[in-house]
Amino acid sequence: MDIHSLEDFLDSLQVPASCQLNKPVYKKMFLDMGALDATDKACLKYDVSKIRWLYTFKPGTINIPAYKDSEREYEEVAVLLVDLNSRTRMKRIVGFMQRSIPYPLVLIFTNTIEDQECLSISLSDKRINQADKGKWVVEDTVFTDWINIKEQTDKEVAFLQSLSINNLSFKNFWEFYKSFNERVIAINCAEHSGTFKLEDAGKKEPVDRLGKLKELERLEAKKIELANKLKKEKQMGRKIDFNTKIKQIKDQVFAIKGSL
Repeated sequence: MDIHSLEDFLDSLQVPASCQLNKPVYKKMFLDMGALDATDKACLKYDVSKIRWLYTFKPGTINIPAYKDSEREYEEVAVLLVDLNSRTRMKRIVGFMQRSIPYPLVLIFTNTIEDQECLSISLSDKRINQADKGKWVVEDTVFTDWINIKEQTDKEVAFLQSLSINNLSFKNFWEFYKSFNERVIAINCAEHSGTFKLEDAGKKEPVDRLGKLKELERLEAKKIELANKLKKEKQMGRKIDFNTKIKQIKDQVFAIKGSL
């Protein structure tokens, strides 16, 4: 189906009625959990407009079994819709929301600027804290760029359509959550490759696409650092050295982008 609004997008997910909750989440819940510092509280107060608990996927609402091993306990997955007044500190908001709610979350953020309704999706892998089994460690948080719902690119159209629940793995809740995660990683790869594509599940040696994205981020930061040093450098020999290193980084970036 064509997606031209947030309602269209949510409909396109094809979430069974049994999983639909659609209840408000009050900010006080996060304050009561005690996981927020002063900056987090400011973000919650000023940057977050409203929060709705859209969906709860668990064995009682959908035919997917729970998953548990020594590192993870994925017994259910929740989807929250977070409407923002400001997107500036979204990563901070993701951090305290993921810390506060102790099971896997899919966070759908919305923000409207100049009548342009945009959304961004974020997920975080959560592992059991080996030092304290009652706590979680939040790792590998991923985000999409902001997607203008009314004016999507071809790759964004493919990404949003791929999120239909029927396209995801029902093997267990860890695989179900990974299916969401893989699609977010794939649209981030598409920002570099130009094409949205999912990894072939049958590959004997799957590509670490998230690792490659992290390496691209590290290299881009290093390139900027060297470029800033180059601007200030007066000595010709040092200038040549910086230019050589920048060229090497550009070659590395080109190679990684080609492998995505």
